[in-house]
Amino acid sequence: MHNESLIQENMLVTLRSRFFTLQVTSLLQAPQFISPKNPLLSLSHKLQMFETPKLNLHYCNHASFATKGSKPGPVSETKKFIEKVLFVPPGVDPEEVTDDLILPGSNIVLGPYAGDAKIKEVEFVKSSNRPKDCPKDDRPEFAMLGRSNVGKSSLINALVRKKEVALTSKKPGKTQLINHFLVNRSWYIVDLPGYGFANAPEAARMDWSAFTKGYFLNRETLVSVLLLVDASVPPQKIDLDCANWLGRNNIPMTLVFTKCDKMKGGKAKRPDENIRNFQQLIRENYKRHPPWIMTSSMTGLGRDELLLHLSQLRNYWNNE
Repeated sequence: MHNESLIQENMLVTLRSRFFTLQVTSLLQAPQFISPKNPLLSLSHKLQMFETPKLNLHYCNHASFATKGSKPGPVSETKKFIEKVLFVPPGVDPEEVTDDLILPGSNIVLGPYAGDAKIKEVEFVKSSNRPKDCPKDDRPEFAMLGRSNVGKSSLINALVRKKEVALTSKKPGKTQLINHFLVNRSWYIVDLPGYGFANAPEAARMDWSAFTKGYFLNRETLVSVLLLVDASVPPQKIDLDCANWLGRNNIPMTLVFTKCDKMKGGKAKRPDENIRNFQQLIRENYKRHPPWIMTSSMTGLGRDELLLHLSQLRNYWNNE
């Protein structure tokens, strides 16, 4: 037993050494930036960034994949190490994850539940003033959430490749209702009101806590929240607070970094720096890092990858 333990320990040391030999200089490089086909982060790069995570919050974003009545078995150090960094879906052994299984520009591993991710048709169904007024047809849904002007409506339009499917506006706080869009007659994209729009008139500001949180806590068909974070600005406390609230309430979440095409000049930080800083703050509260992905509504970066991610979440939810 002692020899077996020593061998496992040596294997882990070797694994970590191999993963941490490459020095990360940037998450994004110009030639790769506009090409979703090229991985923006190799597995070794992803693992290097998560060498010393702080584990305070016991929430695990794999909660939506939990099997009722199942008891976790012993987990190797290698598996634990991988699962702190990557979002590993059901049917994938973390110890067998390779670069080609990781969706480009993300920490999301592609698994056997990934299926047809094409959007063939989309239609607006209804706007609801209250969570209890939302559609009651038991179709799975994904909620889009983020600060006002984070690019939520633009991302929805980019995903479905139709102009003006979601309402876009230069005026913060334009979306004031829960808007359901039916995709392929089988699942929903839900456009939620933005939060933190300081420039909106006082009368237009919403009690986000009472309105949106009620939706999250009571919506049984909610598969995951897509929390949109503006990569063109430094981490915002309001985004971190929202992410941590979702975690404390065991609500599955994917971090979707928007505006990754906005390469800053001068003293302003690049999107990759902002993303790295945001992830570092997230690691202070999450036992395992939630799935994250880089996107740009302007260039199409991350569109196909995000749809693949949604397909495997949705297919597992349907077969649960």
